[in-house]
Amino acid sequence: MSSHIITKIGYIALQSNKRLFLFSGLFLLVATMIFGQEDQTKPLPIKAVQDSIRAPLPPQTLIRDTVQTDSALPDSLPRKPALLLDNIKYKAKDYVKLSQKDQKIYLYNEAEIYYQDTELKAGIIILDYIKNEVYAGRLKDSVGNYSQLPYFKQGENVVIPDSIRFNFDTQKAVIWNSRTEQQAGLGQLGSDAMKVYAERTKKENDSVYFLSEGKLTTSKDTIDPDYYIRVRKAKFVPKKKVIAGFSNLYIVDVPTPIALPFAYFPLTVGRTAGIMMPTFGNDPNRGYFLQNAGYYVPINEYVDLTLTGDLYTNGSYGIRAQSVYSKRYSYRGNFNFRYENQIVSQKGFDDYSRGTIYNIQISHSQDPKANPNSRLSASVNLGSSQYYRNSLLQQNLALTQTNNLSSSISYSKTFPAYPSVNMSLTATHNQNTNTNVVDVTLPTLQASMERVFPFAPLEGIKKGAIQNINFQYDLNARNSIRTDDEDFLTGKMFDDAKVGARHRIPISTNFKVAKHFSVTMGGSYEDIWTLQTFDQRFDPDSQTVVTDTISGFDRYNQYNFSASVGTTLYGTFTFGEGKKFQAIRHVLRPTVSYGYAPSFEQYYDEYLNEVSGNIVQYSRFQNTIYGAPRLGKSNALTFSLQNTLEAKVKDKDSTATEPKKIQLLNSLNFSSGYNFEADSLKISPVSMSGGTNLFKNKMSVNFGASLDPYAIDNNGRRINTLNVNNGGSLLRLTSARMNISYNISSKDFGAKKEEDEPEDDPYEGQNYVAASGGRTDDLFGAADNFNESSFKNRDPDDIENPRYRTKIPWDLRLQYAANYSNSNRQNEFSSHSLMFSGNVELSPRWKVGVSSGYDIKNQGFTVTQLRFERDLKSFNLRFNWTPFGDFERWYFFIGIKSSILQDLKWENRSQPPRR
Repeated sequence: MSSHIITKIGYIALQSNKRLFLFSGLFLLVATMIFGQEDQTKPLPIKAVQDSIRAPLPPQTLIRDTVQTDSALPDSLPRKPALLLDNIKYKAKDYVKLSQKDQKIYLYNEAEIYYQDTELKAGIIILDYIKNEVYAGRLKDSVGNYSQLPYFKQGENVVIPDSIRFNFDTQKAVIWNSRTEQQAGLGQLGSDAMKVYAERTKKENDSVYFLSEGKLTTSKDTIDPDYYIRVRKAKFVPKKKVIAGFSNLYIVDVPTPIALPFAYFPLTVGRTAGIMMPTFGNDPNRGYFLQNAGYYVPINEYVDLTLTGDLYTNGSYGIRAQSVYSKRYSYRGNFNFRYENQIVSQKGFDDYSRGTIYNIQISHSQDPKANPNSRLSASVNLGSSQYYRNSLLQQNLALTQTNNLSSSISYSKTFPAYPSVNMSLTATHNQNTNTNVVDVTLPTLQASMERVFPFAPLEGIKKGAIQNINFQYDLNARNSIRTDDEDFLTGKMFDDAKVGARHRIPISTNFKVAKHFSVTMGGSYEDIWTLQTFDQRFDPDSQTVVTDTISGFDRYNQYNFSASVGTTLYGTFTFGEGKKFQAIRHVLRPTVSYGYAPSFEQYYDEYLNEVSGNIVQYSRFQNTIYGAPRLGKSNALTFSLQNTLEAKVKDKDSTATEPKKIQLLNSLNFSSGYNFEADSLKISPVSMSGGTNLFKNKMSVNFGASLDPYAIDNNGRRINTLNVNNGGSLLRLTSARMNISYNISSKDFGAKKEEDEPEDDPYEGQNYVAASGGRTDDLFGAADNFNESSFKNRDPDDIENPRYRTKIPWDLRLQYAANYSNSNRQNEFSSHSLMFSGNVELSPRWKVGVSSGYDIKNQGFTVTQLRFERDLKSFNLRFNWTPFGDFERWYFFIGIKSSILQDLKWENRSQPPRR
């Protein structure tokens, strides 16, 4: 075959579609290699070719480099850009077949095509280079099983269908049985994946797909999902949204009556503004309600805002605002505000009542790298004392037992130049929810200078009493307020504010005596300032004592001296290396201290109480913020003895070269004193405290007692007679306390874990209890925060244990507490209780738990809660029940885990009893 025939074949292919110059060139190269070539240096002109079929001339722009023409007239039409913007790369495992007759390329078995950002893999691929279309499908074996499903990726969008037809020019495609996964949402659990299935999909362009008979689900089972939302027709925009017509929920392929005439599914990645769906219900005291309706606003990349609220038909309502902010390497925190207007019954009825409660929580922490010399931190939890117990929304059982709310906001600054100075400005708040008493400091100024050694050498070690002399300076200034729950955050709370400052300069030194005794000597000087004092006088007209408030600056000073000497004694008892207990070591740290402080009578006055006829001594500084100066000389000697006991035991590990140390007694401390200035009862009661851990630190034991050496009379008052001289024992037990806690789980009886393997926390993710001021354990029950729509995304399929197993994981926590009182021969337990909490994982998806206790003194059960939790793969089911008591209630919840469809849920609860 001559070369001009080959040239004509290439020309015809070019004229058919000038865009496929790459494919015609490929064919030309193959044909030339097979049949040979002639006169490659000078192609034959087209007019010399004789054929019965005359094709029109190709455009001059396509053949001017390879085909010579008779004239060189310029083209009047502008050059069109090539429609193929890049090379098409393809390969296959079995064969690549080029069919000039069909004008197609066939790729079989593990076929792949790459063009720009488009990637296509399948069992079989057919490329039509005339139409610029590609078809991809599966392979079918001899028994009818399909394999090598097509994998189509364009940009970041991935589709896995049964078959696909795609046009490179128009970027349109028709897809059969497509499967795609969209990462969407950004909640507390991170991004979730929405799976989109469709029997037939039409790809309109890079950003729009039209679906027919589709399924939407977040189930991890891509073949047989446990639930899905069936959509008949839908418009799918990847990473943005799905807009569907009639849609309804299917569970295990069974249709449910949950349906909508149209639906909108957001698929945006990251934080996006949107509406939060409410919960519907009925309260017998307040009517029908909507709870947790709201709107989420991501203000910027550092701050967001969540606004939610409740509305009841009788007029009750609740408002909540939550904002979380974070800036890397700078700061992070959150702000929560909750307010409820609670109305019971209707106006005109006897049981009508109205009240408001609120709660404010602020948390702020600064990254130490932001500024090492200054720091701002905040931890605020304040509001109505009865908020946790009466709130209609946050009915957390554990938080109902909270009896104290506390807050602290502080700013500290360090001046590093020698001597360095630390300054802090702090506002604190402490609120007793039982008594409604609120103590506030607005603010407290604290400043301190580092310790200075004026006689120490510039280099080397300080030796002796002179070189170790040092002094400091610190300042404490406060504006203290005590008010109640009703006047808190109103102008009345400042009426009885107390303002004052205390300057203190401690001086001390230390040295060794006889090599084994450490001696510390020192003293302290204080200067107290106040802006108001209180004068007292007896009014003969009213026959009462009148207190006059005197505004203005006033001050007093006081000082004291102290000295102490102590040492450390070691006692070791050895039993031999071959025995299990090889040695026991007893460490004693005795200390004797002496303190002296003079009396400051110059700051005291007297008046005559004409009613009682007594002379009353008082100080104008009484009831000031730092109290009155010391009245009466202090001259006392105190004794203390600290004990620890540890043992060396033979290690069970045969490879260990050293015995293992264990603590037998963490501490056993005794202390008492003797007052030289007291006219009677000079010996102080003996205070004893101790603690230890047993059973590999699973049991913690803490105890304490107070022992009085003096006897009491028939009225229960201490008398200046030693108890042993009154016919009793050497020391009289007046009070005692004990607290024992014990934790045990099925892991303690299993195989030994590696030391670096972390322990699993059965209630990990519920730390919002502690953050809200509650307990970190579940002895009072686990909290259910109804304002939180996320929960722990635990995957039981990843559990190593099989579905049907002989070992059932469980955990148990026990706590015993007892307080004994006998100061007046009452010989009784002031409190005596046993609390317990346990959880049992019946299967990888079933978990039950109980929390309760028994008050041994009052003979009744404490707060009791039963918990049931079922993991339904894509769903989570919970039921908590408090069967009796003041906080009797139940709560049921079932909902989809994924944050994308977290509003697809159902919850119901009982209403708390009216309080």
